[in-house]
Amino acid sequence: MNPRLELLQPYPFEKLRGLMQGVTGNSALAPISLSVGEPRHPTPKFIQDEWHQQVQGLSHYPTTQGSESLRASISQWIKKRFSVSHIDPNANIIPTLGSREALFSVIQVLINSETDKKFVICPNPFYQIYEGAALLAGATPYFVNADPVSHQVDYSSIDQTVLQKTAVVFVCSPGNPTGKVMNLSEWKTLFELSDQYQFTIVSDECYSEIYPEESNPPMGALSACQLLGRDRFDRLVVMSSLSKRSNVPGMRSAFAAGDAVIIKSFLLYRTYHGSAMNPVIQKVSELAWQDEQHVIENRRLYREKFTVFYDIVNDSLALEKPEAGFYYWIKTPIDDVLFTQQLFANYHIQVLPGSVLARQHASINPGYQRVRVALVGSMEETREAAQRIKEFVTQL
Repeated sequence: MNPRLELLQPYPFEKLRGLMQGVTGNSALAPISLSVGEPRHPTPKFIQDEWHQQVQGLSHYPTTQGSESLRASISQWIKKRFSVSHIDPNANIIPTLGSREALFSVIQVLINSETDKKFVICPNPFYQIYEGAALLAGATPYFVNADPVSHQVDYSSIDQTVLQKTAVVFVCSPGNPTGKVMNLSEWKTLFELSDQYQFTIVSDECYSEIYPEESNPPMGALSACQLLGRDRFDRLVVMSSLSKRSNVPGMRSAFAAGDAVIIKSFLLYRTYHGSAMNPVIQKVSELAWQDEQHVIENRRLYREKFTVFYDIVNDSLALEKPEAGFYYWIKTPIDDVLFTQQLFANYHIQVLPGSVLARQHASINPGYQRVRVALVGSMEETREAAQRIKEFVTQL
């Protein structure tokens, strides 16, 4: 067996199961899960209809690069959404089987075992795939704590001896779990560090389409490139997905876009890796990227739930409205694990303790005394959960 597998830590939900052993939910109340970031809004009907119409496409082997029409749809969406003047669908884009798969596999392409550039920098708290991808590629994860108040990750604070040995920097904007969005100044600083130290930026943007104000979409790495004159997207790969945007997490449809040199190598790797997208999913994805009305409606549902939850809970437990995404990252009045256990035992609500989403770095676990609450269910469930959490906190 690959000995690096022994370096992997249990996934957050496996840790959660261990923490909840022996804790029984209040059987007088219906269970409510707010722990998993799985979209549960209905999949749009036009996507379901297209799926049924395209089933005959299963009679052909798909290409790893994906169909020209799918890449063209993605290219047009990028241009419109991020105000990018030019992105070549043949050189800068490749469809992927969800963003998780791509975030993992791109690191296997970017780590050169014959150099001493072995660090993969990760925000902390973070999506655990970043760490696992680094370890299995033979690299070393290096964590940068998010500021406890602003939730910003200051990559410029990293010691230059680390940056000199850094191969990849992971960025998650909007952040999971914080909802923090990087601004142009932060992107400029990170790009300058990439130029100076020659590391690649992998930008995880799977939450980019869930935001509160229609007139103020989150900035992405590609739009920052456009504004800063980096039209070749040097040393940048962006990952985006339909899962949250279109409520199709089970379809596993996403894309990687950016530096043509990296995309070319990534395509070669994926050809051997066996990660060609199902032709039915390609056709359905093509249609989904072309439609924005269902995404606007999706945001409306999240906006209403965030408002209802805030209005009920905030007087008892201070909330910070996220800039984007569908999580509340809540500071707890007691230990986050104890909060999670007692909330489940007394009110049958499952949340995710923040400490399992982070690592101890510089003697700090930035997830300690925080919980992640995913508002992915119905309005009725959200309102009921908010009422129970308010009552729970009032009794602490």
